[in-house]
Amino acid sequence: MNGNVLLNTILLIIIIGWGGYELYQYFNRKRAAVELTEEEFKKNMRKVQLIDVREKADFDAGHILGARNIPFSLFKTRMVEIRKDQPVYLYDHNKALSGRAAVKLRKAGYEELYRLKGGYRDWTGKVKKK
Repeated sequence: MNGNVLLNTILLIIIIGWGGYELYQYFNRKRAAVELTEEEFKKNMRKVQLIDVREKADFDAGHILGARNIPFSLFKTRMVEIRKDQPVYLYDHNKALSGRAAVKLRKAGYEELYRLKGGYRDWTGKVKKK
């Protein structure tokens, strides 16, 4: 019986720890970039660096007109291509990866970071397909 109590206690601690970590990550992503609606995103997107963090195949299948592709899988090595002196607009399919990309950029000293609420999945504006 004591073995089961110990095992349950350990599992509970692991679950609470994991939940705390996920909550921390959620707020970290939320703090890293301002979330914009599609209308807000469209308003200034010609004056900013528009980055699609989806993989190349997804980007080639369709992306927001004017975006350039820096896949999240290559983000750590390629984020040096993004200028620090201009606002950065990020998006992915549904905003999970763009949040993680924003955290990396924020840690690297980028300040004006924005991401698309709902991601490309909910985008109704102009797109380009290869």
